[in-house]
Order: sequence, then C-alpha cells, then structure tokens
Amino acid sequence: MSTAPAFESFPRDGLAVVCGATGGIGQAFVAHLQASQQFAGVIALSRSSSPALDFDRPDSIAECASFIKTLGGEVRLIVDATGYLHDENFQPEKSLRHIDADYMAKQFQINAIGPALLMKHFCPLLPRSGKSVFATLSAKVGSIGDNRMGGWYGYRAAKAALNQLVKCSAIEIGRNKREAVCVALHPGTVDTGLSGPFAKSGLRVQSPEEATANMLTVLDQLTAESSGGFYAYDGNALPW
Repeated sequence: MSTAPAFESFPRDGLAVVCGATGGIGQAFVAHLQASQQFAGVIALSRSSSPALDFDRPDSIAECASFIKTLGGEVRLIVDATGYLHDENFQPEKSLRHIDADYMAKQFQINAIGPALLMKHFCPLLPRSGKSVFATLSAKVGSIGDNRMGGWYGYRAAKAALNQLVKCSAIEIGRNKREAVCVALHPGTVDTGLSGPFAKSGLRVQSPEEATANMLTVLDQLTAESSGGFYAYDGNALPW
C-alpha cells in the first residue's frame, strides 16, 4: 500500500467519515485512515452500511448524520468518494445526439445533488475550531476552462455543478468555522470500475491505494486559505 500522510495538521483523536466506502477508492481511503491511527474512529458509509447511505434515498443522508452525532467526538475529516459515470444501461455521451434525459438526471442525482445533501447534513458536524475538512471527488473533466475535447455532457456538467456547490459551501462554512476546509478533488485516472475502462493509452493510471494516498497528502497540506478550491491529486490547483 502507498504511504499515506501522518495527518499531523489535524487535531488527534477526531472522527473520520468516508462516504462511498465500498467502492475501490472508498475502500482505499478507509484503509489508509485506519492505518494512520490518527483518528479515534473511521466511519465507513455506503449503501450496504448500517445505517445505509444511498443518494437515491435522500432521507438516508440525514439519518447517517444523526447516527454520527450519537457517536460523540469531533468530526475532523469527511471524504465523499461517491460517483457515477456509466452502467449497463448508459455510457458517456460522445455527441449531442447521445444526450438522454434519464442518464443526465442520474448524473446530477449522484454527482451533484447527493454531495450537496452531504454538505447540508454533514458539514454542520465539523467543529468550530481546529482544522477540519470536507472533501468531495470531482473530476478534471468537470473543469470548463480545461475542456478542449467536448463530449461526456452529463458527467462534465454534473461535476461542474459540484464544483460550484463546493465553492458556495466553503464560503458559508468559513463564516463560523474559520479553520475548516471544503474542497473538490480530482483523483486522476484510477484503476477502478468507474474510470479504468476509459483510460487512454499512455495515460498514467493509479491504483486506488496510490491515488488515495496522494489525495490524503493534499488534504493534510491544505489550510483554510485553500477552502473552496479545486485540486488535483498532485496538489495542483485546477481551473474552473
């Protein structure tokens, strides 16, 4: 397993929460956080956890937030590793003629609305003092400024929406949690069922363990001044 940071920038013995914990990236986040021994507990949430976290059931998000409250302790890190690109019914659109209303609605439900509800219910759990982080997985293809190829209409648009939601949330959260960090992360191309099938020849493909170690290193280095930003796994800021 790639080496994750020591999380020295975080107060010790807080809670870490990983949403989407059964996916390839989510599992790797959980493993790194548990191995660090920096956190008093690592809460892994997914559609199969108890309580379950399911973006198709918005009420489940509030239920999970209520469950976390019952655990006591300060929530120092929340990582949203959920995401949707394709399934047995839909593939990313190559042109305008492939746009499908149901596919686009699912993109926004999982890649924008779900994370927005996570911010609504989970970010209030962050403490008022000391460093805390809410990070959600966006994607470089969600960058409007970096878009030179077109295509992938629903995924690009939903991730662009997610970036705006992160920016808005960071501004609001920063008003009373001045050391909190709320950011969007681009994990790069990772060898998982989501992006692995679309890796182009010659493109760097990371293992989930490597990608999550890199992203956690970035989160360990970020400060409140970085809140509201969009960062790649190597720490570089990405254009909106």
